[in-house]
Amino acid sequence: MPQITSRNPATGETLHSYDALTAAQIEQRLDLATRAFEAHRRTSFSERAECMRAAADILDSERQQFGRMMTLEMGKPIAAAVAETEKCAWVCRYYAEHAERFLADESVDTDRHHSSIRYQPIGPVLAVMPWNFPFWQVFRFVAPGLMAGNVGLLKHASNVPQCALAIEDILRRAGFGAGVFQALLIATEAVDGIIRDPRVRAVTLTGSEGAGAAVAKAAGESLKKTVLELGGSDPFIVMPSADIERAAATAVTARTINNGQSCIAAKRFIVADSVYDRFATLFVKGMRELKLGDPLDEETQIGPLATEGIRDELAQQVEQTVARGGRILTGGSVPQRTGWFYEPTVIENIPVDSPAYRDELFGPVASLFRARDINDAIRIANDSVFGLGSAAWTRDETEERRFIDELEAGMVFINEMVASDPRLPFGGIKRSGYGRELGRIGILEFVNIRSVAVSRGTDGGKATE
Repeated sequence: MPQITSRNPATGETLHSYDALTAAQIEQRLDLATRAFEAHRRTSFSERAECMRAAADILDSERQQFGRMMTLEMGKPIAAAVAETEKCAWVCRYYAEHAERFLADESVDTDRHHSSIRYQPIGPVLAVMPWNFPFWQVFRFVAPGLMAGNVGLLKHASNVPQCALAIEDILRRAGFGAGVFQALLIATEAVDGIIRDPRVRAVTLTGSEGAGAAVAKAAGESLKKTVLELGGSDPFIVMPSADIERAAATAVTARTINNGQSCIAAKRFIVADSVYDRFATLFVKGMRELKLGDPLDEETQIGPLATEGIRDELAQQVEQTVARGGRILTGGSVPQRTGWFYEPTVIENIPVDSPAYRDELFGPVASLFRARDINDAIRIANDSVFGLGSAAWTRDETEERRFIDELEAGMVFINEMVASDPRLPFGGIKRSGYGRELGRIGILEFVNIRSVAVSRGTDGGKATE
């Protein structure tokens, strides 16, 4: 029987192993989800909001415990893990407060007696979620999904099973009915069949391009809605008018958040020629001074990467970039210590045919580019298959408008790093995926947007397509 195993990336030790669900157990879970939906869809917004606020209270009161769980399973520094738990409480309270207004019936002015738009739940939604933000990625699906009246099925990353089960337990304790949210500890091979099952109405995935393509294929063949948030190689542009010291300090955080394992972490730093040397000096100094160590230590800033394979792939990408002409300014090595660590690294002179130019580097490695002017900076930024987030630093309003208009990304942040926010839609374009999470748009992704027309006249109106 396949095993779902949790390992501590700081030590390599096995924390816990679980048997993957059998086909018969998966069938029971899908049946339960179907029955749970019929009950949950009939609950009121106030009833759902009460449970969602209770979930937020549990997250807040037990944030240290949940933070430690995340750190042990995937290696993020404990302070960041606790902050992630608090952010999950925020998104729960946000949708508890706003979902009813977001989904309220809308009257439409037509020649009928009454026309309106109504938003209704669609049923069980499968969420295929990654390990890098093991609570946040799930709760930003859970909060709008359950408040809309849908029920959730979670296929979490195989290296964070304890987090998956903890989230199911939180929602159960918060008062949501049996089957309203279920964590499915299953092998990857079982996902395709669940997507194709007619009881599952839609799929949302955060993960790699390959995983997104596989999910989209299965869902497309089954004519089901998908939302995909995939990879990112976000640009971080610095112009001469910017506050260079603040930009450089923020750049260090933007590149190394979550040990550098974030789709919206800044990865390509594109700096105007006249301030390149000054920015590079400050940025390299900041990266070099980061404290790497035990992620359970409150003073640690860089913990291990989540798996040995991820660490080894990153090291190979750096080696290939250097072999093709890239120059390391700091880092570039696997430290001699237990665990799956990699040094904070900065590379410049990036060749176009190298991994650091074309691929997503998922770890604390920054690619540094020199731009002649704003036109060159925008060209370099857009020369990517990805289009998730982008950041630009300038105090020139004309430049600001150009970045907002011309950067090819789902999100543009000016004079700050890219970050997710429950109030703002989150998602990308190009090979970064499609659809949006969060904000009002996020809750509308998985509802039936129903047109209602009521006529009380005698002619019944005219029928046209």
